[in-house]
Amino acid sequence: MSSVHELAHAKINLYLHVTGRRDDGYHLLDSLAVFAGAADELRLSRGAGLGGHVDLHVEGTFSPGLRDDSADNLIVRAGALLREHLGAEAARHLPDVRIVLRKELPVASGIGGGSADAAAALRLLLRAWNLSIPRDALMALATRLGADVPVCLDQLSARMEGIGEELSPAPTLPSCGMILVNCGQSVSTPQVFRTRAPVFTPRASLPARWDTLADMVRDLSEQTNDLQDAACAICPEIATVLATLRNAPGCRLARMSGSGATCYALFDSPAAAQAAGATISQPDWWVWAGDLCRSGARLATAADSLHA
Repeated sequence: MSSVHELAHAKINLYLHVTGRRDDGYHLLDSLAVFAGAADELRLSRGAGLGGHVDLHVEGTFSPGLRDDSADNLIVRAGALLREHLGAEAARHLPDVRIVLRKELPVASGIGGGSADAAAALRLLLRAWNLSIPRDALMALATRLGADVPVCLDQLSARMEGIGEELSPAPTLPSCGMILVNCGQSVSTPQVFRTRAPVFTPRASLPARWDTLADMVRDLSEQTNDLQDAACAICPEIATVLATLRNAPGCRLARMSGSGATCYALFDSPAAAQAAGATISQPDWWVWAGDLCRSGARLATAADSLHA
């Protein structure tokens, strides 16, 4: 039986401004998202029955604590939303599928691992079920799964606004390398928002492109992650990670991603990042070093299908 696979790359917030708050309590954001080479992997194969059921199995470094086939898992929910979109009559003719998730990104770590997994599942299911859905409708489905899922569909750098679902082109990025470090502790996003100082930061002013890393670091240094101080207060080890990254040889900028606890550092090249990453060794820390993901992901068309 043939199978298809997708990589779900880590999403990194190079800055994150909280610009306001909606009447329903959701915070409005302005953030620049990029994707690192670090990734989970999803592999899909055809099942034996019909009905479009998703049989999920989780393995990999960060699989402990994640339940197979949990109805709350975003991969399973992605299948349910696609079936709901198609309607009961069409859904009963869909082949069942089995998805194996190799979980290599830390869970609840501020780098969009669950959202990236959900987006990868949507890409796989579109291919497996030979579906063509208008992009606006697909983005609406992605937003129902989570505000970070739309940007993860294409896995291309983008500016995120609104609650995260409003996407616009990012500045053209220069070549660089990146280190990601997670201290092994989960940080509650709602708790971080409750703890942060109740002030708002204006939308950032960004150029159309950065020709050099020095230019990008100069502009990013003028921005903030408005959740970083609150996350450090909740989890002081984040501050230790940031200090370690800033002291790493060749580090140009270090900051927390999202609501934490993963932090990133920028370097002149992937090789420089890997050399610096080799010097970081702490028990329970997850460390990745390498390049950004620049090719993105291709969404399925009606001509794509999975054949048994």
